[in-house]
Formats: sequence, C-alpha cells, structure tokens
Amino acid sequence: MKIQIINGPNLNLLGIREPGVYGNRSFEDYFQELKAAFPEIELTYFQSNVEGELINCLHEGGFSLDGFILNAGGYTHTSVALADAISGINTPVVEVHVSNIYAREEYRHTSLTGKNCKGVLTGFGLDGYRLAIESFLKP
Repeated sequence: MKIQIINGPNLNLLGIREPGVYGNRSFEDYFQELKAAFPEIELTYFQSNVEGELINCLHEGGFSLDGFILNAGGYTHTSVALADAISGINTPVVEVHVSNIYAREEYRHTSLTGKNCKGVLTGFGLDGYRLAIESFLKP
C-alpha cells in the first residue's frame, strides 16, 4: 500500500508555530514515528506553501497511489482549485486538521475541500494522521 501525506501552507512550522494550537512537535519527527508504526505501508511526505504545487502533487499520484492524507492548511477554506483537483483524481483523500477547525475563527468552519474527500479528521492533533492511515487499512 502506498500513501502520501501532503501538508499545505505554514505546516512546515509545526512544532514552532503557535504551540498552544498545534503542539510542540515537528512534523518530520512525527513522520518518522508513523513510518515505524506502519512498516507495511510505503509512506511519503510532501509539504508546500504553494497552492499549485499541492495540486501538482495530487495530480501526480492521483491515479497510482492507494491514498492521500491532505492537510491543506488555510487553503482548505479558500481553494476551489484544490477541491477540483481532489474531485478529478481516483485516489481517495482523507482531510486532516491538527486543530479543531470548528472551535476556531468562523471563517475556518468551512472546508471547500472536505466534500470531495473520503473523510475529514479535525482536532485530534498530530494523531489525526495516524487515524487517517488506519482508515485506509479498513475495507
């Protein structure tokens, strides 16, 4: 099984940015733990602050991978283009948010991308990525 995790804008700052909201662990450290916990899965990771690069990544694996885990960050609430990219591929996508987007500012309560995803996990911290991986292991 091949799953790619895609993190969007500002998620390169996990562990540094607003630790009260996002925690104090870097994603790179957590990613190593995920790879160790799921050795049977080929996990890859991509992060970009650029919307078009996220779309290109979805297109590149969208017909060959078994799953994507996408944390589109702020683009979740604004990007019709990302929503269209998700709906245009065959690979299922699980949307993940470290914080609970419904407990934050009102503009974060709308996910343009979520309706095109297999499911949405929000508010479980970094553990949301593990839960997303587990969702691909169930029939």
